[in-house]
Amino acid sequence: MKLSIVLSTHAAKFQAVAYKGDFEQNVVKIASYGFDGVEPAVRDPSLVDHDSLVATVSKHALAIPAIGTGQAWGEERLSFTDPDPKVRQQAVDRIASHVPLAKKAGAVIIIGLVRGIIQEGVREKQAREWMFSSFKTCVEIAGKAGVRIAFEPLNRYETPLLNTAKESLELIERVGADNLGLLLDTFHMNIEEPSIEQSIKICAERIFHFHVADSNRWYPGAGHLDFRRILETLFSTGYAGFVSGEFMAVPDADVAAQKGIQHLRGLGL
Repeated sequence: MKLSIVLSTHAAKFQAVAYKGDFEQNVVKIASYGFDGVEPAVRDPSLVDHDSLVATVSKHALAIPAIGTGQAWGEERLSFTDPDPKVRQQAVDRIASHVPLAKKAGAVIIIGLVRGIIQEGVREKQAREWMFSSFKTCVEIAGKAGVRIAFEPLNRYETPLLNTAKESLELIERVGADNLGLLLDTFHMNIEEPSIEQSIKICAERIFHFHVADSNRWYPGAGHLDFRRILETLFSTGYAGFVSGEFMAVPDADVAAQKGIQHLRGLGL
């Protein structure tokens, strides 16, 4: 089992990112705990030295399986469903700007909260049309560079748009692109899916990346989720990618990372 953990390249409000601060110092810690990769959460790729980032991670024998983009929404409120067409275009441009870094790192680009919400005065149908149009453009741009995009279903308390694996599969089928798949996250699935395991099975080969956090969004082993059963189901689909920790820094980042990897390695998978 290949394990990674989310690491923010800059300060961020988002709480479910254990590591923030000095990038290389955190990479050193993550490598020392036995992780196989890091998943950078990058608000704006223009603020990051791509070569240096990839070299720093590689120097410590780690991989970069995926790049998170949610801070564009969390810090700047860029989204595909903003009533202002300029903001929608900025959101598309921001995702497009991740493509060179993702290509260099051999990583998938995650689209989560950048998809947006239904803002005041906007009809749901209109929001969904804006979301689909922007999303399709990003997939096409990434596809031309040979980069894959992983769409993440999120729980209803964060957005009313595409909360379940089934809904998200329908989006993928509508887009109809081979470079588009899913990122499934156990925290969100525990809220929205009647059966986490069954939803994993129906997604099967469309799973491009996988996030783990326990039921309380703490590290795996701190809540009530059965990670042995969940991950056995995931690997039974033929999934050979990374299992990436996206959880809160409780009681702090180092303890959370160590306890999380100890629990997952202890499963013997």
